[in-house]
Amino acid sequence: MKVVKTAAELAGGDGGRRGVVMTMGALHAGHLELVRAAARDCDEVVVTIFVNPLQFDDPTDLDRYPRNLDADVALLEPLGVTAVFAPTVAEVYPAGTPEVTVASGRIGDVFEGEFRPGHFDGVLTVVLKLLNLTRADAAYFGEKDAQQLIAVRRLVADLNVPVEIVGVPTVRDGDGLALSSRNVFLSTHDREHALALPRALAAAAALVAESRPVDEAIATGRAVLAQEPGLEVDYLDVLDSSDGEVVIAGAVRVGAVRLIDNVRASKR
Repeated sequence: MKVVKTAAELAGGDGGRRGVVMTMGALHAGHLELVRAAARDCDEVVVTIFVNPLQFDDPTDLDRYPRNLDADVALLEPLGVTAVFAPTVAEVYPAGTPEVTVASGRIGDVFEGEFRPGHFDGVLTVVLKLLNLTRADAAYFGEKDAQQLIAVRRLVADLNVPVEIVGVPTVRDGDGLALSSRNVFLSTHDREHALALPRALAAAAALVAESRPVDEAIATGRAVLAQEPGLEVDYLDVLDSSDGEVVIAGAVRVGAVRLIDNVRASKR
């Protein structure tokens, strides 16, 4: 496994299928599951580690985002990764903040987009750049960031980007909390409050699976969150609904930590 800083160093692949897993570092078991999925499908696996400034609306949040490249590389070493691409900001944005960016459209104005203006424009811009820089045939994204996955799929469809987008199921800790790089900032007490989010989503999903009205399911989930005094709720609602499957997503703040999660439920 090689660690490279420039796109030029990624050249010279064996011509097989190349998969990419895009991360901002601070790797956990959820990221590693993406890498394993890519390794099963692809001849080469590139993992990108880049904290993208364009997707942060709060400079403080950008500054405090955890970074430890050596620890991340150690986790990736045994997983069959071909290369770790850890570029500088100047490598990704050589002219500084780009004048031409990707507009996320309507999906960038709701849910996460409502609470983080410009976030998905930044995400889609860096995703398109990293797809071009890595020359990937397939890209692997976690279903935990459901809205991001929807937006990325829309990107490649609308702009005719020749890459397969593969969603990988959410990985959870034993207590049900979805894995996130931000979980390290939770105290033991805060984590107990945070567990209300997966409980609320599960309660809502259970009603959807029983073919109860979606409005009733959402109200039930919100009631679970309302009973937890340690939470500030941004939203809990239906993110997507198609082919009999409903994606219910939520976002909460526990102290200074903001967490997102979602569940998929199929109607009977």
